[in-house]
Amino acid sequence: MQLEDVQCVTVLGAGNMGHGIAEVAALAGYDVSLRDINEEFVQDGYDGIEWSLGKLVEKNRIGEAEADAALDRVETFVDLEESLADADVVIEVVPEKMAIKTDVYEEVVEFAPEEAVFVTNTSSLSITELSEVTDRPERFCGMHFFNPPVRMDLVEVISGEHTSEETLELIEGLAESMDKTPVRVRKDSPGFIVNRILVPLMNEAAWIVESGDATIEAVDSTTKFDMGLPMGSFELADQVGIDVGFHVLEYMHEVLGDAYRPCPLLAEKVEEGNLGKKTGSGFYDYEDGDGAQIPTDAVDGDVRRRLLAVMANEVAGLIGDDVADADAIDRAVKLGAGFPDGPAKLADGEGLDTLVETLDALADETGEERYDATDYLREAAEAGGFRSEASGAGGEGDDPFAAFDTLNVTVADRIGHVEIDRPHRMNTISGELLDEFADAIDRLDADDEVRAILLSGAGDRAFSAGADVQSMAGGGGNPLEAVEISRHGQKTFGKLEESDKPVIAAIDGYCLGGGMELATAADLRVASERSELGQPEHDLGLLPGWGGTQRLSRIVGEGRAKEIIFTADRYEAETLAEYGFINELVPDEEVDERARELAEDLAAGPPIAQRYTKRAMHAGRGDDEAGLEVEAQAFGHLMNTEDLMEGMTAFMGDGEPDFKGK
Repeated sequence: MQLEDVQCVTVLGAGNMGHGIAEVAALAGYDVSLRDINEEFVQDGYDGIEWSLGKLVEKNRIGEAEADAALDRVETFVDLEESLADADVVIEVVPEKMAIKTDVYEEVVEFAPEEAVFVTNTSSLSITELSEVTDRPERFCGMHFFNPPVRMDLVEVISGEHTSEETLELIEGLAESMDKTPVRVRKDSPGFIVNRILVPLMNEAAWIVESGDATIEAVDSTTKFDMGLPMGSFELADQVGIDVGFHVLEYMHEVLGDAYRPCPLLAEKVEEGNLGKKTGSGFYDYEDGDGAQIPTDAVDGDVRRRLLAVMANEVAGLIGDDVADADAIDRAVKLGAGFPDGPAKLADGEGLDTLVETLDALADETGEERYDATDYLREAAEAGGFRSEASGAGGEGDDPFAAFDTLNVTVADRIGHVEIDRPHRMNTISGELLDEFADAIDRLDADDEVRAILLSGAGDRAFSAGADVQSMAGGGGNPLEAVEISRHGQKTFGKLEESDKPVIAAIDGYCLGGGMELATAADLRVASERSELGQPEHDLGLLPGWGGTQRLSRIVGEGRAKEIIFTADRYEAETLAEYGFINELVPDEEVDERARELAEDLAAGPPIAQRYTKRAMHAGRGDDEAGLEVEAQAFGHLMNTEDLMEGMTAFMGDGEPDFKGK
């Protein structure tokens, strides 16, 4: 079966994940058969889809017509045979119990069309074992969505022992057609990629507290504000449900051995029924308290190294067992768990030698199997890291931008396109991103073949939602460090103003805080109608620290700039177009195309004239005489250029000039 042959997707299970997957499939244009075991469950699922589509319309993510069309593609069933009648792909989303899933497939094979492909949304169970219940193990694989499916980009596509390459390619294509990012899991292994990293990390956090080596607050402060993870380890366990992680651990323990024995602290919470947020209490109180109150100043270096060491060992296990390579692991965990950087990169940054030493010391001290460093981890440490050339990873080739982790940079048709590539973090701006951004602009500015620079953000949710405030909080509030953070951003964004090339920002989605300051440093701004912009720093007790207090007033005037900064409000794109901040407002689906058209127009312009125009305008800020003098000198210089003759000749001949920058 080819992707173009897929017309109907049957989703078995109408719970939160099931109806979320059904909604994603319907939005992608597929006919969806949503089935559950009784009318109440399936109706609840349908209502959930309708509600979610309404929210997407309300947030201007889709139009009403698109929402109505998607809902019309969903048909509900209780009868299994009827739900499978037209199925090309069957996505099973029933409870995470092997016995339940096995029973479902024993029924499904009776009614599903012979050519239909089966996929399971399991987060950890054996793909191979489930496939062998069916009559088509070669056309069976895992398709693990993340919750909520409508928002989360990642889909793990997992091969069972019998899965054919054609099936994997089909399901990867299906995920891409649903606007998801598939990551291949090459071998059936408990936890696959993301849970194989997250669940042992949660377990180790519990062991640290169980052993009295640190408090819950210290562990969560370290994971959230030092390692930069989106939640503390215990906060995440409460959010997901302590029982969920515990049951995955039990399965991993059963299959992989004693290294994955669940910590008694987790077992105790499950036995008590204190499962986290959903029960009102877990590691934090959600009934009488405000949930997780994590201090920013309780970071513990020993906790950091211990957690990173365990995480590095899991990465090494996945690579060594050929489950996935370092790039796939990092991509999956960033997209699926919101890590600021992938676990392989985090481990390399700490130093694998240090982490091996940490594991060896813990193994000697405790005798626990979970601290036995894998052979591959030792090999990678000797090679210099997971991403070193000696370990078989890394290497830039001829692309000077290949080593960037936070940016996608391309050069084509005289346009240097810089895309912020942190969609898992709403394209927030970290210190590493500032470093890479400065390098990219320097390289593009020095490239004579590049005549315009285009800025954008990956995905359709955010140009950039601002600074990575969480990682900044890890600095412990050090004023001197904060001054350097401000200067770093000011200098980096200043390169856009200093560039001799015109700079266009394509704004789609959130453009907030540092993201708006970045857009402010561009020469022109094109925005989608759904975009939201603002400088919310005052709500945090801060001020725009990357040039926003200076540049914004030059564009919209001091009064409007004070309004935007002092109120800390979010503004609709239409309002900021009226204020003069946005040069051109376009329909959502046209923003990328229009921004590139504008970049192409400017790239075809006279580069010498553009260069001196920018210089004259900037020189005149606060000193009209200086600006006028630069203008006069530039005017005289341009009179002696080949570009002037080209422009005059084209004008008189009613043609298009071909400026060479000479």
